[in-house]
Amino acid sequence: MAKKAKTSGSSDMFDVVIVGGGYVGLSLAVALKQGDAGLACAVVDPKPMDQLHKDPRASAIAAAASRMLTQLGIWQQIEAESQPINEMIVTDSRLRDAVRPVFLTFDGEATEGEAFAHMMPNGIMMPALYKAAKKLGVSFFAPATADGFRTLPDHAEITLEDGSLLKSRLLVAADGVRSRLRDLAGIRTVNWDYGQSGIVTTVAHERPHEGRAEEHFLPAGPFAILPLPGNRSSLVWTEKTADADRLVRSDDFTFELELERRFGHHLGALKLEGPRRAYPLGLKLARDFVKPRFALIGDAAHGIHPIAGQGLNLGFKDVAALAEVLVDARRLGQDLGGLDVLERYQRWRRFDTFQMGVVTDVLNRLFSNDNDFLRAVRDFGLGLVDRMPGIKTQFIREAAGFAGPVPKLLSGEPI
Repeated sequence: MAKKAKTSGSSDMFDVVIVGGGYVGLSLAVALKQGDAGLACAVVDPKPMDQLHKDPRASAIAAAASRMLTQLGIWQQIEAESQPINEMIVTDSRLRDAVRPVFLTFDGEATEGEAFAHMMPNGIMMPALYKAAKKLGVSFFAPATADGFRTLPDHAEITLEDGSLLKSRLLVAADGVRSRLRDLAGIRTVNWDYGQSGIVTTVAHERPHEGRAEEHFLPAGPFAILPLPGNRSSLVWTEKTADADRLVRSDDFTFELELERRFGHHLGALKLEGPRRAYPLGLKLARDFVKPRFALIGDAAHGIHPIAGQGLNLGFKDVAALAEVLVDARRLGQDLGGLDVLERYQRWRRFDTFQMGVVTDVLNRLFSNDNDFLRAVRDFGLGLVDRMPGIKTQFIREAAGFAGPVPKLLSGEPI
């Protein structure tokens, strides 16, 4: 049950209230409390926190993010449930093609002995983050919904749907790509719809995947096969929205038939494991990441196409940067919700986010089509990159989360 919020007459005040108890909100709460145990932090989320283990999805955790989770004491608890990505291949073909030539291969190591990414079931990672936050003294209001907020000179007041009130020196919105708080704050976005949806599901297969991830570029969009522990894989299957909705609503036989056409037979017989869901895909970038006493992190600040698998890891970068900025400000006696403090976070993260948004947008437009000229150009480019070890190494560093100015947590250092 939710903890009861104080009424408007209460003098109690949190230092940071985080609206959104996903991986971003929870990891920020843990990072802040580890950086400064005296910080009073709270998390508000509409979901019951004891249901986090039921999340059927899986996430690609980049090497930098796993370093951060190690520093937070989380990775040591969950690593055994993960699957390192040992290799990645990229193909480009039509659905009817009998053969899918491999144009690009990547070694799976970011540094010697360190996989550039691991696949991790959300039902393992999320409860571990929640338990760590609870142990550190983070307050939880869940299930509870933030109905609105107002900003005063020295704090923000957050109204919950039952009419109760929370006070905080800083309000952090981690409430997803359709962030209600972002809209209430008057922060505009750059956005457009791709007319695509990503079908997410899990399959079991007859043969072992050997830790290999596959990205098949098909005319409707990328079809990603991501290895999970055992003979199982997580799929991110992009289709035109109408086709994705039809496939998700279809019976198991029809769905598995269409799945097999895209997956192929190299891992033997396939069997669905878990639900299938379709999520609309688009680009949404917040024009501002901060306002006085207000900050955006994760998908609330940036929703990008999953073509490069970087959405979750951008969120972890936000966490590491914002936590470092806030803990440093606290040590210097500065106001956590002051715009001068929050703008350091914005300068750190906004350009990197916009750059990744542009990259994923260009990649999606370049590869999600059946244009013969563009196909020839991109296949030539992929083949060229495959023959240039230096460029491939840079791509791996980018995918691992080590490119650009890296916050301390992402380097495995305490803040």
